[in-house]
Amino acid sequence: QVQLVESGGGLVQAGGSLRLSCAASGRTSRYAMSWFRQAPGKERELVVAISWNGGITYYADSVKGRFTISRDNAKNTVDLQMNNLKPEDTAVYYCAAGGAAGGRPIHSKNTYAYWGQGTQVTVSS
Repeated sequence: QVQLVESGGGLVQAGGSLRLSCAASGRTSRYAMSWFRQAPGKERELVVAISWNGGITYYADSVKGRFTISRDNAKNTVDLQMNNLKPEDTAVYYCAAGGAAGGRPIHSKNTYAYWGQGTQVTVSS
């Protein structure tokens, strides 16, 4: 049983930075973790992902060089550092955890079984 709670969203000007945090209850140390986002009228998309031990990461092309995912398994948290934010980054950001099944690719939406409620990120021009 896993519950995920996101925090850190808000309103920021283009070029600014935000740091999102996902706090997990339950044992997620062996789970892949990820951040998705969904803008109005658009499909939910995978933004970043990280394997259980941090050895593998995935970044969508649109955020490479600007966003960094990290995890602290001792604290059961996953963070997303977002720099040089752009208006097109505006969306609700969701934390997701992969679940107990292993061997599934971190870049696949089907890997993720648990979802947070989301946190709004708004980037103004």
